[in-house]
Amino acid sequence: MKINLIIFLTSIKAQKENSRTEIVVKTVESGIRPTIGDIIDDPGFDSRFHNGYEVVKVTLNYEFNECNVSLQPLAIELEEISIDSYLEKLIANRWRIFTKEEFLASL
Repeated sequence: MKINLIIFLTSIKAQKENSRTEIVVKTVESGIRPTIGDIIDDPGFDSRFHNGYEVVKVTLNYEFNECNVSLQPLAIELEEISIDSYLEKLIANRWRIFTKEEFLASL
């Protein structure tokens, strides 16, 4: 089954103009379907924020043999690492930014 892992990342710096929000997705093939409350680990996650993300929602689409897994959102407030650096680490580990066009097409 195709598993789409989804994380909402937000940087909330002191000034609104410096804030940034992105949706990142990683697609994997797996025979294991996550359930709410599971903790997902990935080499792209930075241990200064999470060693794993909790599954908060699971949506199954049997027609396409696909499972969308929403992980706990991450708000970067202290910014020991910038959201840009965190995104670079995720992208280096096969995550990708989910574009607004893709989001609108999925509705």
